[in-house]
Amino acid sequence: MNSSQTSTSTSPKISVEAVNDQKSQKAGAAGYLETLLRRFKNLSFAAFIMPIAALYVVCLGTAFLPGVLIISRIVETTAGESFLMRGICISIGMAAAFLCFVFTLILVVPLVNLPIKPFVKPFRGAWYSFEAVPWFYHNALFYLVRYTVLNLFTPSPINQFFLRAMGMKIGKNALINTANISDPCLIEVGDYVTLGGSVYMMAHYGMKGFLIVDRLTIHNGANIGLHSYLMGAVEVGEFATVLPNTMVLPKTKIAPYSRFGRMDGPLDSVGNE
Repeated sequence: MNSSQTSTSTSPKISVEAVNDQKSQKAGAAGYLETLLRRFKNLSFAAFIMPIAALYVVCLGTAFLPGVLIISRIVETTAGESFLMRGICISIGMAAAFLCFVFTLILVVPLVNLPIKPFVKPFRGAWYSFEAVPWFYHNALFYLVRYTVLNLFTPSPINQFFLRAMGMKIGKNALINTANISDPCLIEVGDYVTLGGSVYMMAHYGMKGFLIVDRLTIHNGANIGLHSYLMGAVEVGEFATVLPNTMVLPKTKIAPYSRFGRMDGPLDSVGNE
């Protein structure tokens, strides 16, 4: 059985400018504010980026705190020691401070994300819309860990603990050998799934001026090959295989027990094993 791609309905062409500049369809104050959001894009972006900066300061400051306390205590207690001994103690303390930073950060970020996560839902709309705000904040918080320390413990139970804490559903005995993930709270990975190294997974994509956020599901026993890309609204069937270096486009549904991807030629779907 070959994998299939869901069909898309045809609709009148809308320019990118019209999608992002048109008046909001929402009623009342929400519609008025969303229209202002689209009309003054640069100012709106600056206004919405400031809370992210504040959240970063809170998360990073909290994560640095244990290390600062460790170094301060070492400096205080080794004041009478030789220069070499102080250097050794401070160096060890800095290593301990770094580990404290790593583990504190992966605990603090999910806590800050907790009140945001329920508002991240599938939607299709303009990039400048209220629905995009919690999605933006959720990913911004996740990226703070992804682009700093997440690769240090991938794959490991610590990696899976953090992903679950950020809202990703992970089945038993799944192996996740990648940190290249976006929208974790909209991704579900079943039992005994294997995600190869450097797999990219995201539950969103942009098209014709629209931002589309949808769920990404990988069913039990599926295998995602090395350096594959899964982009938004993808569903991988049970025990299906996505071959290495494969691009799985949005809205693709891969049949159970099938193979999908690149063999010796162009990207294509391959039949059952």
